[in-house]
Amino acid sequence: MPLNELLPKAAKLYPRREAVVCGDVRLNYREFAGRVWRLCNGLVSLGLQRNERLAILHENCHVFLETYFAAAHLGLILVPLNFRLSPKELAMILNDSGSRILIAQHAFKDKVGTLSALVPGIDKVVWSQKGHEESAGETDYETLLGRHEPTAPPELNIKDDDVAHLYYTSGTTGRPKGVMLTHKNVKSHALGTIADLHLTDGDHWFHVAPLFHLADAWATFAITWAGGKHVIIPSFEPLSVLRTIQEEKITLTNLIPTMLNMMVNHPQAGDFDYSSLRAILSGGAPIAPEVVRNIIETFKCDYIQTYGMTETSPYLTMSILKQHLKDLPWEERLSFKASTGREFINVGLKVVDEQGREVARDNKQVGEIIVKGDIVTPGYWNLPDETNKAIRDGWLYTGDLAVVHEEEYVTIVDRKKDMIITGGENVYSTEVENVLYTHPAVLEAAVIGVPDPKWGEAVRACVVLKPGKAATEQEIIAYCKENLAHYKAPKSVAFSDALPRTGSGKIYKKGLRDPFWQQDKEAS
Repeated sequence: MPLNELLPKAAKLYPRREAVVCGDVRLNYREFAGRVWRLCNGLVSLGLQRNERLAILHENCHVFLETYFAAAHLGLILVPLNFRLSPKELAMILNDSGSRILIAQHAFKDKVGTLSALVPGIDKVVWSQKGHEESAGETDYETLLGRHEPTAPPELNIKDDDVAHLYYTSGTTGRPKGVMLTHKNVKSHALGTIADLHLTDGDHWFHVAPLFHLADAWATFAITWAGGKHVIIPSFEPLSVLRTIQEEKITLTNLIPTMLNMMVNHPQAGDFDYSSLRAILSGGAPIAPEVVRNIIETFKCDYIQTYGMTETSPYLTMSILKQHLKDLPWEERLSFKASTGREFINVGLKVVDEQGREVARDNKQVGEIIVKGDIVTPGYWNLPDETNKAIRDGWLYTGDLAVVHEEEYVTIVDRKKDMIITGGENVYSTEVENVLYTHPAVLEAAVIGVPDPKWGEAVRACVVLKPGKAATEQEIIAYCKENLAHYKAPKSVAFSDALPRTGSGKIYKKGLRDPFWQQDKEAS
């Protein structure tokens, strides 16, 4: 079943079921489908043809969902843009993808205004969320929809291998690459989540993580396929998220660890009713077991750690307990819950050493995660050499280092590029961070390797303290030495009010690390 069959199915089976809640906008599936058909017909009137690229620059909104489905129905390739990027970075993506039409939120008018000289290939900007006077190169979103009937476009013969989406990597390791996801990738992933998470038409999914990122975007299709409800908030604000869980009776959501950490540490976290929640998922970055404990205690629902990549649509693992593990003592169950998880239902996963041999299932031997399956990208847009580096003999090499438990639950210990080698010993930053998160004064932590004339690299902790809490560098180091081998403990600690983040909300370790290595290079 291609993606263009999902919304018609939901509108047929659940026409009066509330489909979308976005601020004051509330739409059932029949109304939601009608808006998508109007948008489809509007985009055709602008000259877009099958396989052309359509870009969107927008906060979370029903407009984003409508655009995902309109692109799927017209056989367009959607390019979701990270609105936190600079105009120069956005221009690079728009030019590389060859996008012709840009749907943009009016709030980004100044940013988009600087793009005209940088992106000559953009024919028209479609502005949303504010009435906009139309010109040769601009039109208003609602005006465009109003000109066209809510008639479904002709059904296209879309093939499994047709590209549906182009997601550009964050660029933390260099030039952003366009990850191609096909209709088969997206629909296979959606079916997998429906099976693994037991999604139904009774679920209320909360879109909190950005829809330009796959931490949340996958739910666009899975929740619709199951006939569930989409509840949308434009951006993350802890108190607003906590309140909306109660008001809209949210059953499921997927949040980035930093978001969850802020929520459970919010002074009003205990003021709301979370009884509707059946599970909270976390993904996008490793999470400390102490944070997992706090999540379960605060929300009193199931917790599922997820791991994935843009290149894999995204999920590769989920920390869903096997039935026989549910009878274990609480602390043992927590260790499985806080692990990276067992492999996703429709992916093949191995952890291999440098010779390509699978590592022992002893939770000690470290190897690289490699994967294959219908959810894995065919490659990078116009970058065959990069594709061949990443995908070898049908296996995608993730660059993530992990150990494997005898129950086949994997636990990521680090990214290859984040592993610290100090005095010839490997230090996995995640292990040190997990200890830091158990310190009563620590709100957030990131561990990096910095140049050291004696040891090659030294462990450095970057820490944000909880409001009203205090700790010294010496106290933090001593605490780590009490819980870790001394060579793993930080040699230095930097305190700050906030840690830098990527557009998807992950802590930006490269931004913390690079100034030290650049300074060392210049000194040399």
